[in-house]
Amino acid sequence: MPNVYINGVKYHYAAGVPRSEPAAAVILVHGAGGNHRHWDYQTAALGECFLTLAVDLPGHGLSAGKPAGDISRYTDFLLDFAKHVVGAPFFLAGPSMGGAITLDFALRYPGQLKGLLLVATGAKLRAAPAMLEIFGSGEHFLPLIDLAYGSGTDPKLLDLARQELKDTDPATYHSDFQACNNFDVMDRLQDIVSPTLVLGASEDRLTPVKYSRYLAEKIRQARLEIVEGSGHMVMLEKPAEVNSHIKKFVNC
Repeated sequence: MPNVYINGVKYHYAAGVPRSEPAAAVILVHGAGGNHRHWDYQTAALGECFLTLAVDLPGHGLSAGKPAGDISRYTDFLLDFAKHVVGAPFFLAGPSMGGAITLDFALRYPGQLKGLLLVATGAKLRAAPAMLEIFGSGEHFLPLIDLAYGSGTDPKLLDLARQELKDTDPATYHSDFQACNNFDVMDRLQDIVSPTLVLGASEDRLTPVKYSRYLAEKIRQARLEIVEGSGHMVMLEKPAEVNSHIKKFVNC
């Protein structure tokens, strides 16, 4: 898997590269405390048609640096990443905190985008005080896994998620959820000009379906799709459905 150096710092990403000349590029950004592996199914599937890049944000996964603690700083990192690796307008996708970054990017750098994919996210994100307190104390908030996945999730996937949670520094989660807590663009959605796909999940308890409906109602060129029987981690829980919706949107 490739790396890119930006200002002397190494950042990691996974890549899906089609055999023929790609029609466009798609950058996939993960959510709070996450990494590029949350997009494994999409990197492979979208990589059949598009240059598909799933990036580890600073201080996440295999990337160096430190968690930004602020959505706008992650946005600026993505701008630098895109300039180094893509160099042309691209589709940007993100779930949860990644969706917040995607929305912020669309508002600040619309000329860089061909379209948005907003997955299980919202225009305003809030973290539970108990979760912030526990992560801030240096401990892991273990109920997060039960909240993040739907009722029919494969137990093996849940076991992997619990292990990933334990392997991630609580300070990373705390920083990311603080960034989410300070994010609010509810009054600015009408300024987004990029074509947008909003993907919600019927069993999402962290960003319920009403969040997705609000995005689709307020963004001018948005369309809404709801994935049934999935929780917040819809890319991992229902990859075939997610891949189908995204391929249709990006015309793969």
